[in-house]
Amino acid sequence: MAKLDETLTMLKDLTDAKGIPGNEREVREVMKKYIAPYADEITHDGLGSLIAKKVGKEGGPKIMVAGHLDEVGFMITQIDDKGFLRFQTVGGWWGQVMLAQRVTIVTRKGEVTGIIGSKPPHVLSAEARKKPIEIKDMFIDIGASSREEAKEWGVRPGDMVVPYFEFTVMNNEKMLLAKAWDNRIGCAIAIDVLRQLKDVDHPNVVYGVGAVQEEVGLRGAKTATYKIQPDIGFAVDVGIAGDTPGISEREAMSKMGKGPQVVVYDASMVAHKGLRDFVTDTADELNIPYQFESIPGGGTDAGSIHLTHNGVPALAITIATRYIHSHAAMLHRDDYENAVKLIVEVIKRLDREAVDKITFE
Repeated sequence: MAKLDETLTMLKDLTDAKGIPGNEREVREVMKKYIAPYADEITHDGLGSLIAKKVGKEGGPKIMVAGHLDEVGFMITQIDDKGFLRFQTVGGWWGQVMLAQRVTIVTRKGEVTGIIGSKPPHVLSAEARKKPIEIKDMFIDIGASSREEAKEWGVRPGDMVVPYFEFTVMNNEKMLLAKAWDNRIGCAIAIDVLRQLKDVDHPNVVYGVGAVQEEVGLRGAKTATYKIQPDIGFAVDVGIAGDTPGISEREAMSKMGKGPQVVVYDASMVAHKGLRDFVTDTADELNIPYQFESIPGGGTDAGSIHLTHNGVPALAITIATRYIHSHAAMLHRDDYENAVKLIVEVIKRLDREAVDKITFE
């Protein structure tokens, strides 16, 4: 594996951390460690979202840059008498990517390794073999021989289950493979934006946010926005990469390595026109690459941000990512770095006059 530089080490620490919706503590601690040196103050909302404040100009417009801490995973619901675990998906999963995958159950006594299993194809009818196994018919095997043994190991209903995967730099070292890019890359962008603004004069107050419970309804972004009451909100997240076999440009246009995605439309929000134009004009001026994207079947934290308190002009800026909502996803380092660069340059230009113009456009 390639030698990890400072950025890759941060990305590895963020993606290795375990945190499904409602269980984000470990991820929050990692994000806090990396963002604290660049923040003037760190607070939380009541649900556990992390809020790091960086003052450029006291009393200036409040700009929120929010990634979400949580990843899709599972929760234990039952232990049967033979020690097999029944579970609930937490966040969106496609059953075809789950079988025979290794998982980690996080218990109060420590971590337990398991594998997702089902009835083997050898005992199914020819007709049944043609159909995907339904998630409700899957279970987790931890090698226990009884309910009592599983309990002795600390397993209880409500325990978090996360995919097991090792952070990997591919042969093309710009390509990074890891679990939980959705949305530790957004957390990394928020950290890096504050880092790059550390010794820079900027006309506003920036909030780098790690929101909780995005995957189950954009929940932490709502409470964090209510606490901050920002003038402008950015959600930073993953988007769909349309550059794998079988995807037409009509279905997804974005290519990895061609710049961050500016989301004009998704199921949670119509992008704010004034803010969208301000961001793309800044990118055009500085020759920062970007791609337009629309995602009719998904949403981001911008969907909650823009509807909170008085209403907030908001935009989602995303990274084209392959294989999201599975055990491992892949993204391109250039897209991450260009997203940070674009947001930093936009923030430098977001003074009171610019914000007022955007708001009433």
